[in-house]
Amino acid sequence: MRRFLRSAALREVLSPLAKMAVFVLGAGTLFSAIMVLLALLARGSGADRLLLETQRVGIVSYTLANLPQVLIDGITLGFVYAAIALGYTMVYGVLEFINFAHSEIFAIGAFAGVEFLIALDKAGALAGAGGLGAYLYLVLALVVSMAAAGAIATLMERAAYRPLRDSPRLVPLISAIGVSFALQDIIRLTESLTTGQFYRVIPTFGNFDERLRLFTVGRGAPVAVDIQVKSLVVIVAAVLMLVGLNYIVNATRVGKAIRSVAQDRNTAAIMGIGVNAIISFTFLLGGALGGAAGLLYALKFTRIDPFVGFMPGMKAFTAAVLGGIGNLTGALLGGIVLGMLESFAGAYLGTFTMGNFGSEYKDIIAFAVLVVVIIFRPAGLLGEQVSQKA
Repeated sequence: MRRFLRSAALREVLSPLAKMAVFVLGAGTLFSAIMVLLALLARGSGADRLLLETQRVGIVSYTLANLPQVLIDGITLGFVYAAIALGYTMVYGVLEFINFAHSEIFAIGAFAGVEFLIALDKAGALAGAGGLGAYLYLVLALVVSMAAAGAIATLMERAAYRPLRDSPRLVPLISAIGVSFALQDIIRLTESLTTGQFYRVIPTFGNFDERLRLFTVGRGAPVAVDIQVKSLVVIVAAVLMLVGLNYIVNATRVGKAIRSVAQDRNTAAIMGIGVNAIISFTFLLGGALGGAAGLLYALKFTRIDPFVGFMPGMKAFTAAVLGGIGNLTGALLGGIVLGMLESFAGAYLGTFTMGNFGSEYKDIIAFAVLVVVIIFRPAGLLGEQVSQKA
């Protein structure tokens, strides 16, 4: 038993869980403290008087009452961004270029999973699905999403990136942008030929839309704090994927091969590692994670379109840069921080500015963070973990 507890495999399972807990608690505490401080400074301001007139509650009480719900929403969004960001950081760790087509891999996974569920719904399979049956269908849809996205990512690497591997870095970057636009149009063409619709809505089944009451805040006018079942599913699924990826990369032979290729491809090839196979597997793994994140995003926000991957993909790229591009732990940290930041901005920005700046400005804040990080700390919060090749 003691030998098992000391095993490297167990450490690679427990280590990311501990890091997730630290990141969530740290980011949540930091942003909560900032918002409470701003609320204290805003007492007596126009925003405070407006809240007292309309809701009969001061700005400090309003901030504290809504804080738990905002934290829950931020955690959910942060794990989605982290799952997407891992695809960017894995490819960068191995090939040192940004795969801007990863956002379309995300979209392909979303469409594959949603279309699978729609087909099941038309066949009547989802109508009576309840309890474990609904979760089984969701798991099958996740498998379909991961398989479709992983296959396309592998094909993309073979057709668009491998021939350009020894070219200057700008060349595969331009190729990635071209692949991104091509995949968007392929999704549009496929949907127009098969369904004739531009938007797709994930079917309603199971108890995913139900809300679980966690606790209430306040006495006179208590505020209920709850979480949707589908938000809980998103968090659990993202955590499992992040732990699984960390285990594969750090505790398996193929993971050791991935790290070897990332450090020095030529030396890895001399040592008998199939560089092409490892790079293809990296794209497969990153694409599968992106596809699963696409379906989880569709489950959370219900409606998707061929351009659904653009904004989440850009924000996940921001998260990867924020944490440290090429650093798996950094991608996790960046996703959680960005999700928290976006959730807090969306919840409080309109209140503190008396409606002059609404929740739609939260995207500006996310990209402002990217600019600031690039200027003052280009390596990200945790720094890069890739070698610099001559």
